Amino acid sequence: MTLLIISQIILFGVALAMDAFAVSVTDSLVYEDINKKKSFFIAGVFGLMQGIMPLIGYFFIEFIEYIVGESSGVRAGQIFSTTITWISFGLLVFIGGKMLLEGILETRKESEQKERKHFSLKEVLIMGIATAIDAMAVGVTLHAGYSNNATVWLHAAIIIVITFVICLIGLFLGSAIAKLFKGKYEITMIIGGIILLILAAWVVTSHYVGI
Repeated sequence: MTLLIISQIILFGVALAMDAFAVSVTDSLVYEDINKKKSFFIAGVFGLMQGIMPLIGYFFIEFIEYIVGESSGVRAGQIFSTTITWISFGLLVFIGGKMLLEGILETRKESEQKERKHFSLKEVLIMGIATAIDAMAVGVTLHAGYSNNATVWLHAAIIIVITFVICLIGLFLGSAIAKLFKGKYEITMIIGGIILLILAAWVVTSHYVGI
């Protein structure tokens, strides 16, 4: 494994982490009870998901090629990549749309009736999957020439570490921004929802345009 390949995997990791970074900022904006422990947990979940998904994509193509041959495996990889892109889009639109709607509804309430979102393990896990599922396509790319059955594990570990660090930065940045909107929780929810909807559009655009 050459230094060039390692550099390319690091760039893959940074590119993949951008989705998780955006959602990390969103989490720290909308959750009232974020602390250091929960921040490390969220970053850990996002990092782990970003590392696991390429492995799933890689070994899925490995399995397809073993069963039906290399040419069919390439075609399966293309279909697989498109499918997971739209699944990711759907999850992000659902979560972002729900968050945006909740924020808008909160603006119509009296001040004493407004409630800020609290940390939700279920929601964090769903967002972790939503931001990482498109990383399965990277597994297809790794299978095409960047990795083999031995080195793919190291590549996944690199992606996990990079995502973890970038997500922590996003969480701390979001917390700092949230302080500017203290007492205006509905605004942070609206901003968070918009970020997720933009991210959903980016996922689809980047798949078809190759950004």
